[in-house]
Formats: sequence, structure tokens, C-alpha cells
Amino acid sequence: MTEPELPALHPEYLEPVDLARLEPQPRVDHPPRILLLYGSLRPRSFSRLLVLEAERILKVLGAETRVFDPTDLPVADSVPATHPKVQELRKLSIWSEGQVWCSPERHGNITAVFKNQIDWLPLSEGSIRPTQGRTLAVMQVSGGSQSFNSVNGLRVLGRWMRMFTIPNQSSVPMAYTQFGDDDRMKPSPLYDRMVDVMEELMKFTWLLRDRADYLVDRYSERNSEHRLPEKL
Repeated sequence: MTEPELPALHPEYLEPVDLARLEPQPRVDHPPRILLLYGSLRPRSFSRLLVLEAERILKVLGAETRVFDPTDLPVADSVPATHPKVQELRKLSIWSEGQVWCSPERHGNITAVFKNQIDWLPLSEGSIRPTQGRTLAVMQVSGGSQSFNSVNGLRVLGRWMRMFTIPNQSSVPMAYTQFGDDDRMKPSPLYDRMVDVMEELMKFTWLLRDRADYLVDRYSERNSEHRLPEKL
């Protein structure tokens, strides 16, 4: 069979799939580290309450968790990245192996409070990438009927941040009816779906975390780092 002509390709940087790296040994065995973000500053924030319910499930499933409070996080680029809240967020993202994002839907999209957190996370910071290769679960709460606008928007963000967004998701309509006076989520199919999402996130995090560096290793980046500058 004739080899195809690929004049634009730098074959020395095109690597065949290494099956050994897809089955790494030894595997790390510490609890999966999951960061949870929510998108409202209201005193009774339903996105925060849903995140706290998700955190409880993750802990039962064996995760180590952190919930970031976006209160006092400045608007992106309004202060230096050395601001304490910005540093807290970035360090938590680097610490994490998986994340849960939950935003209310406002005007058909995610809130500014949520987007501001993502805008503070760079794609790279030196040799460190705070989000690349991490697993991601997306959820939303709505004041009205069920919608998927926010979770769809979060999926776009997750792809842009080079994360592995799991297939399942949670959308909670009329969220004010789903939580009791004790701020706990009531039993319902919506609660069960949230549990499904956390269960799936844990499975994908266990599966991918030892393989993440290899899975996001790219031909274009290897080529860019090593090839000589183009002749003018």
C-alpha cells in the first residue's frame, strides 16, 4: 500500500499510540481530589446548596473535596493575579483532579459570578495548567421550568479549558421547591440524577487521572516546541 504524501506533517513528532501509557503502573491510590464551584452570591444560593449536596455524595464515594466560595473574588483583571482570592482559586484548581461546576441560569445563560471564576483560571501558568486533563461534571439550577442552557454553556467552557467533561449532567428546575427549610435537597428523581452524576464523575476521575498527561499530549505542541523557526 502506497504511503500517503503528507508534506505538511513533521513525522518525527507524530507518535503511535503507546498502549503501556494507557495502562499505567503503578496507579496512584489517594482519594480523588474534587473541587466544586458554584455561581451565586445570594445568602440562600440554590447553586451552592446543590453543590453541597453533591459534595456529600462525593465524600461517601471516597473523594477529598473542596468548595470554593466566590464571595470577594474581584472581577477578572481588575486586580493583579496575586490577590488572595485569586490565588486561593488557582491553587485549588491545581490541587484538583476533577471538578464540579454548578451555575444558576440567568437570562438564558450562566451567571457572571460563575464565569468570573473561570476567567481567573489561565490555560497555563508557566509549566502548570490549572484545568487541563481534569474531569468535569456540570450542573445548573433554574427558577422556572427545566432548561439546559447553563449546562450547555458550561460544557463549552470545559472544552475550552481542556477538561474531560463527563456525559451525564444535572439540571434542577424550580430549585426553590427542591430544598427544604433545612436547606437539604428533597428526595426526588432530580436528587437521584445528581447522585448519578457524582457517581459517574468519580468513575471517570479514577479512570483518567493516571492517564491525563498522556491523553492531552498533542502533536501540535510537540511540533511547536521542537521545530526550527520557519524561513521567511
